Amino acid sequence: MREIVQDLNRTIMQIKLMTGIQIKIKVNRGRNRVETLTGAVESTYPRIFTFRRSDGELASFSYSDVVSNNVRFYRNWQ
Repeated sequence: MREIVQDLNRTIMQIKLMTGIQIKIKVNRGRNRVETLTGAVESTYPRIFTFRRSDGELASFSYSDVVSNNVRFYRNWQ
């Protein structure tokens, strides 16, 4: 089981501040499948947020995915 070290309300506020900023995220899909996506947080809702990929596709994630480190954000990458 993954250790939760971050507060959920703080996570929600941080994701709201990243709305519209180009970022890279890594998503752990389970069974050694890690996907890297580039794009921007499009909208935030009470339980989920949506992420618009640079190819135009829309993905949604829950805030608990971020707290449990199944979704990780990277702002500055080269």
